[in-house]
Amino acid sequence: MLGLLGKRYKLVSSDKFDDYMKGLGVGLVIRKMGAQVSPVVELTKNDDIYTLKTTSTFKTSEIKFKLGEEFDEETPDGRKVKSVITLDGNKMSHVQKGDKTTSIEREFTANEMKAIMTVDDIVCTRIYKLQE
Repeated sequence: MLGLLGKRYKLVSSDKFDDYMKGLGVGLVIRKMGAQVSPVVELTKNDDIYTLKTTSTFKTSEIKFKLGEEFDEETPDGRKVKSVITLDGNKMSHVQKGDKTTSIEREFTANEMKAIMTVDDIVCTRIYKLQE
């Protein structure tokens, strides 16, 4: 995992993202904007604190966390949730508990990051390619 820190991954494909946002109760305007951007994700670590930064023309969000410790998070669509992130090899599991419980599984490889996002029975897959 350490070799993947500090790398930037840009969204290249997205499947069922609108359905996922609908499942979370996100309004039409934000769904339309969210569907049109190709965010860049970067994971860094300082001591035992990780930072996951997502940058797009629409919004930039950043979360800081320690593995396995619950923290308060405000999602890019404005929901306030309690989150826990764990790491198993190159797979990062992110569980958000709020009005709805959602999970985001991020799998990092040498040249891409795959995010599998689940709410209720909706599964959204987003593929991010390594930026050179």
